[in-house]
Amino acid sequence: MKSIIISGMPAVGKTTVSRQVAAKLKIPLVGGGDVLKEMAVEEGYTPGGDDWWDRGEGMKFLRQRKKSSGFDKEVDARLIQKARMGNVVITSYPVPWLTKDGLKVWLSGSVKSRAARMARRDGLSDSECREVLSVRDEENHNLYKKIYGIEFGRDLKPFDLIVETDGIDEGKVAQIVIEYVKGRRD
Repeated sequence: MKSIIISGMPAVGKTTVSRQVAAKLKIPLVGGGDVLKEMAVEEGYTPGGDDWWDRGEGMKFLRQRKKSSGFDKEVDARLIQKARMGNVVITSYPVPWLTKDGLKVWLSGSVKSRAARMARRDGLSDSECREVLSVRDEENHNLYKKIYGIEFGRDLKPFDLIVETDGIDEGKVAQIVIEYVKGRRD
C-alpha cells in the first residue's frame, strides 16, 4: 500500500485522525512532530504531549529552529524516505509538497473550529487558542516559504483529497480518509 501523508494547519485534528487511520489500516504512524521532538531532545529540550508546541518550551524550540533550516530538512528527509517505502501513515506539514510518493490528504478547518479543538485539548481559553494559532499559522507559512518556497496552507495542488473538518468529528474524518484510501489501493 502507498503511504498516506496527512497535513493541515495546526489543531485541525491531524494527529487524532492519523492515529485512527493507522489503527484501522493496521499500519504504523510516523509524525513529523515526533521526529522533530526527538531532535529537540538531542538539543537538550524535554518535549512531551501533543500541546508541547503551544507552550513555553515548545515555542522556544520553534524560535530556535527558525535560526537553522537544518532541523526541518532532517525531519523531512527522514519522512520522505518513509513515504517512499509505503505502508505508513505520515503526519507532516511540508512533506506533501516535497515528494511524489504516497496519497496526500489535506485536513481543512476554520480558525474558529481549530481554536475550539485546541481549547478542548489543551485546556486553554478560546482567545488564547486563537492567539496561538495566529502565531503558528503565520510562522509555519513563513518557515516553509523560506526553506522550500512552499505556500503552506495556501497552495493545495499537491493533495489527492481535501477534507473539510468543520462540524465533523475526528472519527468521521478518519472514515472519509479510509474510504478514499481503500478506493485507491494499488
